[in-house]
Amino acid sequence: MTIHPPALVFKICPETIWREAEKEGAFHGSGIDLEDGYIHFSTSDQVAETAWLHFNGVEGLMLVAVATDKVALTWEEARGGVMFPHLYASLGMDQVLWAVAIPLGDNGQHVFPETIPPFTPDPSA
Repeated sequence: MTIHPPALVFKICPETIWREAEKEGAFHGSGIDLEDGYIHFSTSDQVAETAWLHFNGVEGLMLVAVATDKVALTWEEARGGVMFPHLYASLGMDQVLWAVAIPLGDNGQHVFPETIPPFTPDPSA
């Protein structure tokens, strides 16, 4: 299968861990990243659902944007056979384009920058 990577991928990370990584100069992963041995990323079409599935209602998170031409990503099947980007290395701060807080909205879902498509959970699921 040929993968045509998007220009950007995104990482959701607790702000406290991200701030430590900034001081150190590299992000080595958090939580499930450390358990799985790679850093989990999402595309812009995946990241809001990732937040809902794995960080629903969690405050104090950062959204980190990385250009796909700056890192050696491996694309692997995850959630329902969908291809997700993974990084089997640390992420250097020089590879990060930007990082912003993703606050919770009044509905308890995260408020993403306008360039991120919203995710609406299926009420029948």
